[in-house]
Amino acid sequence: MENGSHSQIPENANEHCPGPQSELAGKSDDCKGCPNQEVCATAPKGPDPDLVAIAERLANVKHKILVLSGKGGVGKSTFSAQLAFALAAMDFQVGLLDIDICGPSIPKMLGLEGQDIHQSNLGWSPVYVESNLGVMSIGFMLPNPDEAVIWRGPRKNGLIKQFLKDVDWGELDFLVIDAPPGTSDEHISIVQFLQATGIDGAIIVTTPQQVSLIDVRKEVSFCKKVGVQVLGVVENMSGLCQPVTEFKFTRMTETGEQKDVTEWVMEYMKEKAPEMLNLIACSEVFDSSGGGAAKMCREMGVPFLGKVPLDPQLCRAAEEGRSCFADQKCGVSATALKTIIEKLVANLERTSMDVVA
Repeated sequence: MENGSHSQIPENANEHCPGPQSELAGKSDDCKGCPNQEVCATAPKGPDPDLVAIAERLANVKHKILVLSGKGGVGKSTFSAQLAFALAAMDFQVGLLDIDICGPSIPKMLGLEGQDIHQSNLGWSPVYVESNLGVMSIGFMLPNPDEAVIWRGPRKNGLIKQFLKDVDWGELDFLVIDAPPGTSDEHISIVQFLQATGIDGAIIVTTPQQVSLIDVRKEVSFCKKVGVQVLGVVENMSGLCQPVTEFKFTRMTETGEQKDVTEWVMEYMKEKAPEMLNLIACSEVFDSSGGGAAKMCREMGVPFLGKVPLDPQLCRAAEEGRSCFADQKCGVSATALKTIIEKLVANLERTSMDVVA
């Protein structure tokens, strides 16, 4: 696969190559042992011409939003997918770019598995869910979905640059960029590549427990260091919530086995307490005694956008590649997500009006 980066970062470069055009090229600690070290150290430096091409390509994109997480498994891609679905349902023109090169889950979460990328004289065409929701991911390029992408940093960065430079998004209201977990090469690169075009900011997704929040603090610190505004933090999997009627009930037998008594419980409630059938049961899955994401946001001076409960119906929607807003099945999580997304859009529109004024 061509990644369009050969003129910028050699294929055989070290993993954290600063790039031949960098003032640190051939001189930084990351360059030690690289076969290109002497060439890079003596080569003439200058601006990256691809950045001009990226700025021209994305000139008609109003808002660019990064979705980040400090660690994997917190539901970042699920949030990115549902954010894209929600914005499209609000009649915005939306693009969703998946730059998680080694773990591209966006095609599945948008119901686009098995789709291919098409190329025209204008560049690569996104794969469309709806006429106003286009998607781009390395997942569309893999001949086998089980195939591992074993690439060093320079090659991954080259593909990200090509996505930004060569994909024909057209006019967009929102470009949502789903990044891999952490603060690595891909994150540094996407910020550098988009600097000339402007980034509205980043949404950071976390779960309530301290082991996740420790990494989120690093993510917030990263954003501040590279000059990316934190639009807000979303606390995902904030307690398990689902209707009582969707629970499975069991009773422990004398032999230690669990006997399914769901049918008996439902019949009992229908007869004795039918009003209970409309209740939603909630339980804390993770330890949030430390104050969760809301406390962390207060301490670090960044906005808290809200909480999304762990909803089995939302998990099912993500597995099936559909919007949780399309029906009433995700009543618990869809309501929380809608509130967060409406707050986000209102904040962005208010900021845009302030800039114009």
